[in-house]
Amino acid sequence: MHANDITQVMDIERESFPSMWPQTAYRRELQNKVARYYVITEQSDQPPAEVNGAPGLWGTIRRIVGGESEEQEERVLGFIGIWLLVGEAHIVTVAVREEYRRMGIGERLLIAAIETALEYDQEVLTLEVRKSNDAAQLLYQKYGFDRVGLRKRYYTDNNEDAVLMTTPDINAGGFVTRFDALKQQHRAMHPDLWS
Repeated sequence: MHANDITQVMDIERESFPSMWPQTAYRRELQNKVARYYVITEQSDQPPAEVNGAPGLWGTIRRIVGGESEEQEERVLGFIGIWLLVGEAHIVTVAVREEYRRMGIGERLLIAAIETALEYDQEVLTLEVRKSNDAAQLLYQKYGFDRVGLRKRYYTDNNEDAVLMTTPDINAGGFVTRFDALKQQHRAMHPDLWS
């Protein structure tokens, strides 16, 4: 993520979360040495194509996992933020534009977070997710996250509980084998998110 992405990230946050971080928080996070923020973007110079009645991707995904920004206008489709702590990568936020949900973007961002954790020799990944967000919990479980606790009244907008989820050791052979298989499956189903 670059500073010029923040306005679009805020738009996605607004449609995804009842309460939002201020823009200044993202600006600070981009300077945070333990934080990594990634976006998936597309060129906005082409009209969207429809795929089975839903908006399709306009063009090639331009940037994920730290690629360089180009002068051309890009539309941010989703973002993820992780903190690389001592032995633990903590996913602090993830969101996808409403009209692009259920198209594999959130899963691609999760894969990028896991790849980053592996690259930085982290042992586990953790996150909090709303207790009512069954779809996200299923995705996280698919990638080996287990429910390990509950944070009562974690979300200040409605006092909803957060489910604390964590992976087993991501460096263990079983996790890596499963992750590689899921990654290849995602790449086969959504090749446009891997170009």
